Amino acid sequence: MIDSERSSIEEIVREYKPEVEELVKFLPWLERRSGNEVMRMYDPGVSGAITMGIPVYDGTLLQFVKYLGQTSFMNRNYMYVYRKYGIRTPKDELRIIARADIGSMDILGAILSRYTIQGRVKGAVWKEGMDNGVYLQTVKKLKELIEFWDMPIDNQ
Repeated sequence: MIDSERSSIEEIVREYKPEVEELVKFLPWLERRSGNEVMRMYDPGVSGAITMGIPVYDGTLLQFVKYLGQTSFMNRNYMYVYRKYGIRTPKDELRIIARADIGSMDILGAILSRYTIQGRVKGAVWKEGMDNGVYLQTVKKLKELIEFWDMPIDNQ
């Protein structure tokens, strides 16, 4: 491996490692809750009056997406990455996540961005990210990539 390539990888690891370490803290929760209910509808049901249900989210899910929104993974132009790589469905997302390498951090960031940013407008998207396993698989892949190029990350 040439020196410039090696330094580039070291820069990527140095840039993303602190954020990945924080995301890894959510990994046990993601593994436990992925595919399970993280959102329910609260219906006040005031004496037979017609009311609109209010979505109530798992507190850890809210912490997770709030933290994601503050990371360097967030890319408001995620749709350009989706177009460039032909990502159209959750299956495509999971396929790209599985094939990702250390140079694909921008792609993984775009996938996290889509669910996080769209979820701010349409909360069911956060639930969708949990149901289809995109959040879980992306965090696992980020951990795997950083550990491969650096020291193992502790889940605690």
